[in-house]
Amino acid sequence: MKIKTAFLLFFIAITVSAQTAKMVKARSIEATQTNYINNKAPLPANPFLKLPVNAITPRGWVGEILQRQKNGLSGNLGEISDWLDKKGNAWLEPGGSHGWEEVPYWLRGYSNLAYILGDKAMLDETKFWIEAIIKSAQPDGYFGPVNEDKNGRRELWANMLALQILQDYYDYCGDERVLSVMKGYFQWEMQYPKEKFLRDYWENSRGGDNLLSVIWLYNRTGESWLLDLCHKIHQCTANWMQESGLPNWHNVNVAECFREPAEYFLITKDPAALKATYNNYSLIRRIYGQVPGGMFGSDENCRHGYIDPRQGTETCGFVEQMLSDEILMAQTGDLLWMENLEDVAFNSYPASMTEDMRALRYLTCPNMVQSDSRNHNPGVDNSGPFFSMNPFSSRCCQHNHAMGWPYYSQNLVLASADGGAACLIYADCKATLKVADGQTVTIDEQTHYPFSEDILLTIGGLKKNQTVSFPLYLRIPTWTKGAHVTVNGKTIDCQIHSGLLQIQNEWKNGDEVKLFFPMRLTKRVWALNKNSVSINYGPITMSLQIKERYEQKDSRKTAIGDSHWQEGADASKWPTFEIYADSPWNYALVENLHGMKIEKRPWPENNYPFNHENAPIRIKAKGARVEGWEQDATGLCQILPDVRAKRGKVEEITLIPMGAARLRISAFPPMR
Repeated sequence: MKIKTAFLLFFIAITVSAQTAKMVKARSIEATQTNYINNKAPLPANPFLKLPVNAITPRGWVGEILQRQKNGLSGNLGEISDWLDKKGNAWLEPGGSHGWEEVPYWLRGYSNLAYILGDKAMLDETKFWIEAIIKSAQPDGYFGPVNEDKNGRRELWANMLALQILQDYYDYCGDERVLSVMKGYFQWEMQYPKEKFLRDYWENSRGGDNLLSVIWLYNRTGESWLLDLCHKIHQCTANWMQESGLPNWHNVNVAECFREPAEYFLITKDPAALKATYNNYSLIRRIYGQVPGGMFGSDENCRHGYIDPRQGTETCGFVEQMLSDEILMAQTGDLLWMENLEDVAFNSYPASMTEDMRALRYLTCPNMVQSDSRNHNPGVDNSGPFFSMNPFSSRCCQHNHAMGWPYYSQNLVLASADGGAACLIYADCKATLKVADGQTVTIDEQTHYPFSEDILLTIGGLKKNQTVSFPLYLRIPTWTKGAHVTVNGKTIDCQIHSGLLQIQNEWKNGDEVKLFFPMRLTKRVWALNKNSVSINYGPITMSLQIKERYEQKDSRKTAIGDSHWQEGADASKWPTFEIYADSPWNYALVENLHGMKIEKRPWPENNYPFNHENAPIRIKAKGARVEGWEQDATGLCQILPDVRAKRGKVEEITLIPMGAARLRISAFPPMR
């Protein structure tokens, strides 16, 4: 009996000692497993790898948003957008009269939404369009619509989007035709004259998307000539490696293309290339990004002197920035990209659409007190009705917004290059993935994050009494202090600080990892915008609660000029909404964090927290109205007032999450 007891104690000691926890750098993660395709030599391996497109089932608020997308604009755009009309569509018929970026913009999000939800009708529709893309391949390798200028130069931007769709489709079902079509197309690009290659404005800016697709194919075929094509693409793409400037200041181009040098770094291993991406990110935010929400004030194009938080970002810009962050966090493992991704996803992107996701606006601003169909130019760099919630707000955002949340949900759990798993952003979900030497496990994540400090991860999917050893990587946010992590109720033996926490363990079914990220109120000061302040609670930025009055309008009468309804579309089912402030908004904020009160409310039954009434967190603060800070002649809020502007009496105000406020003041004039 004593021998058995001693053996049991020894076994327990061995089991406990098998668990180790430490803070690590992503660059220390070695590519030792081949469960998922990583960069093929001589390219440097990525520390983290995206799982197959349907490996993660999002739940909670992310899952609710995906359902709203299905029932909203994303899921129904094919029935109302003239650009998606199948009759005469250039993606379906050679020489078709319409169809350019709109089809692949929409299909990129729609297809991934279909893969995640497993909706048969959506999968059938996806298959229809992808078959057309594959069958459009010509004997010389070119595929898709033939758009040529008078000099016979091909325009290739829309093809870059189609390549991403084909990649996702291959990851979903393994259709070998994808590899054949892509190889033929890249051979066509390889022989296409340099003087004609990527010379149009859009494709010239966005060559990085083409580059990433070539790398994707190289990692699956290993054909060395593809690396030569990578050099050609980089040489013909706009120069995103400038020290103190950018090739252009269009907001979507910047959000999408600033990462091109980091992609080219995979080919050259030149540290200057990787550094250039970081420089691009920093440069745009130093000049135009002195605002909350993770973005920068560009409207459509950044303009000298227009840096106030009343400047907006296209909805396209939000989703492209999120995609760039997702790509870079897997490549670098840098917390910068993880936290910027969450900043945009939590604070900027949700407010760009109506709650039912049946309408969106072209521009959304950190300080925005009227969302209407008026022309707000020259205050914003667009002439037209770009503030209203309109199903036909623009040709680009109307179609492109669809990919934001599907791609986000696919990055909730990643594989690590050493056969482990990684949770670098957090949301309620369940993931199935291969670890160690190919064993399949599930990670069940339960949380209301970012509206909760608690996250529970449960390991499953193994056979009875089976165990598997693999590292689990967890991001410890920079904004939390005193983070606490337990494994099966026992605190890990590691001094936790912001960064990547690695827990190496012999895992079994039912093992639980509990994370506690204490959230507190913090203040950000935007020095270049008159020392305006914004308040964060953990990763959530708070905005003034403004009473919103919605007015329904006829979308046909309020849409911009190049909007086209499909013949027979019922516009009455797709109204525009204008939003007006029915309460004062011109408040300066008393900056004393200790005087603010945090109010936590029950989780909404409908799982949708980006709502005035349902928001689970509110802040009671003090503020005073600023005399003379009003709306200008076009309805924009005037730029932030001078610090000497007269304040009224101090009163209580309520702050709600920025993502729940379609009208908001998020950068406040300070008041001490």
